[in-house]
Amino acid sequence: MADVRDLYQEVIFEHNKNPRNFGVLENPNRFATGHNPLCGDQLTVYLMVGDDGTVEDVKFEGSGCAISVASASLMTQMIKGKPQEEAERIFQAFHDVCTKEREVEDAPELEKLAVLAGVRDFPSRVKCATLAWHTVHAALESGEQGAEVTTE
Repeated sequence: MADVRDLYQEVIFEHNKNPRNFGVLENPNRFATGHNPLCGDQLTVYLMVGDDGTVEDVKFEGSGCAISVASASLMTQMIKGKPQEEAERIFQAFHDVCTKEREVEDAPELEKLAVLAGVRDFPSRVKCATLAWHTVHAALESGEQGAEVTTE
C-alpha cells in the first residue's frame, strides 16, 4: 500500500510542478470554466474538436490545489487525439472510480489516471480531482457557447 501512495504523491507532485498542456489555446471551438468554491480551484479548459469529433488539441489554465492541477494535466494528456465519445467514457470511468462506484481494476481505460483513484479515500478531495473532468465534459457538450461548472 505504501508503494501506491508514494506513486500517487509522486505523480501529483510532478504534474502540479510541471503541468502538461497548460496555457490558452488559440481559437478553440469549445471551452468551459470550472470552479470549486470549497477550496477555490478555478480553471478554464479549451478544446479544438475536429469535424469528425476528435479532440485535436486541449489546454487548460487556472489555479488550484496540487490535486486539481495534476488531474487537469493528466486529463489533457489522456483525451488529446481521442474521439469525443472515448473522452466521455474516460470521464465517466474516472468519476466512477473516484466516487467508489467502480473499482480501479475494472477501468483499464484509465491507464496512468488510476493513481489518482487514491482520492476516493479522502472524500473532500474528490471534487478537486474531478473538477477538470466536469469542466471538459461541459466544454464538449456546450459547443462554441462555452459553459460554467461549479462543484458543490
